[in-house]
Amino acid sequence: MALNVKILTIFPEIFPGFLGTSLTGRALKDGIWNMEAVNIRDYAFDKHGSVDDTPCGGGAGMIMRPDVLGNAIDHNYKGGKIIYMSPRGQVLTQQKVHELSKEDNLTIICGRFEGIDERVLEEYNIEELSIGDYILTGGEQAAMIMLDAVVRLLPNVLGNAASTENESFENGLLEYPQYTRPIEWKNRKVPEVLLSGHHENVAKWQKEKALQITKERRPDLLENCELTKKDLAYLKTLGWEK
Repeated sequence: MALNVKILTIFPEIFPGFLGTSLTGRALKDGIWNMEAVNIRDYAFDKHGSVDDTPCGGGAGMIMRPDVLGNAIDHNYKGGKIIYMSPRGQVLTQQKVHELSKEDNLTIICGRFEGIDERVLEEYNIEELSIGDYILTGGEQAAMIMLDAVVRLLPNVLGNAASTENESFENGLLEYPQYTRPIEWKNRKVPEVLLSGHHENVAKWQKEKALQITKERRPDLLENCELTKKDLAYLKTLGWEK
């Protein structure tokens, strides 16, 4: 069954954007997933298509009205999760991406202004997701990033399903370094072990490099990673202990 995505936005013309290219674009064309960008202004209650109002209690900016956004949800929700792209949301992880890739329907709300009325989140049990600790002009860019991560995990999108197995975050670690031809470039050579044809040694090198890079760049990941005794022993040589 295809993944069906409804995107609620005041800028539907942004979509599909880069999602219409490369692997995600081909999957969209092949019907592996479907996407409809819905203009929230079409569900406003005045001829101007007004969707926002001033915040109660004062403050800068404008807030998306609950009656208008609720009307858009009521007319477009077909089941599944409703997600609001928000900087205060749970940070999107690869584990979460896998979870979302198993859904049949996703409704994604792209915020603008200073956000949306809190009552909408409560009424529809909306899940808030963030792509990082920074602010964008709107949720459209964040929605596309999330969908890119989700769609590539759908069946038949990647030519080789094994392509994702050793990627960063799939096993709790960052990915090991990758090399290709030419074997020597600007006096830099591909590590000999990768040319040896000895699969066990190659796997050992890849695992140790993944551990080393994770320790250097994202040591927080190691705290929740399933590590073997050999992994722990190697990390100890690098000065890290659990």
